[in-house]
Amino acid sequence: MKSDLHIHTLYSDGVFSPEKIVDTAIDVGLQVIALTDHDNVLSYPVAKEYLKQTGREDKLEIIRGIEVNTLYKNYEVHILGYFMDVENSDFQSMLKAQQQARVKQTKEIISLLSKKEGIKIKFEDIKKQVAEGGSIGRPHIAKAITNAGGTNSVIDAYAKYIHDDSPVYVQRKTVTPQDAVEVIYDAGGIPVIAHPHDIDIADKLIKELMQYGLRGIEAYHRKHSPACVEYFSSMAEELGLIVTGGSDFHCPNIMNGQIILGKNFVPEWVYDKLIEEKKRIDLA
Repeated sequence: MKSDLHIHTLYSDGVFSPEKIVDTAIDVGLQVIALTDHDNVLSYPVAKEYLKQTGREDKLEIIRGIEVNTLYKNYEVHILGYFMDVENSDFQSMLKAQQQARVKQTKEIISLLSKKEGIKIKFEDIKKQVAEGGSIGRPHIAKAITNAGGTNSVIDAYAKYIHDDSPVYVQRKTVTPQDAVEVIYDAGGIPVIAHPHDIDIADKLIKELMQYGLRGIEAYHRKHSPACVEYFSSMAEELGLIVTGGSDFHCPNIMNGQIILGKNFVPEWVYDKLIEEKKRIDLA
């Protein structure tokens, strides 16, 4: 099955609605997608309902997913989850805490921008950039700064204000990767470490997270070179973990006009292994 297991929508920092993702996925020949917005699972029912309404349920399978933003020793570690029971109380509590942390961080940054830089932004200017109930984050703050005339571009906003050394930046108080993995696993889901190449302590951390229920490594990712894919695939095999992958789609590539959804080569067996793993967890 042709799959893309890492996709973002307007419910976090993606630019497409769930409906547009469904249309695009079918257009590019995908058979399976996972919607993995940051710290919420709201896009899944929207996409499923749209697929049903348009009578194309035979064209595309949609997996409920999530990408949980975590912090560990000043490293930002992203944990993907698939097939969780989203009614699980601990899972619900984690999402609520994550959303509250996002709002608190954003309001504190808005206050510091006003006091220290004279840049006036309203919380609503940031909130309206995402779908109702979605996850606000750094890209939305950067865009609001630019829209308010604080910088000439979003890239400038990041360079000047959205980093730990900036006098107006506040780090988000978020869950640990250990907590995220454990909560996803206990909710019947498959926890996977996302784009591990971004973390230079990945080797050690992956082994530690296995003690909390980590079941996979995202070896296929648009940032991963062929050598990197091989490295993490071999590690997964050695540790008895599954391999996943996806485009980590947020928006079309503006430079060449391409939609990169599904462009990251993910072998068809990846989906089969994911389903096998879900069956194994359900039987455990």
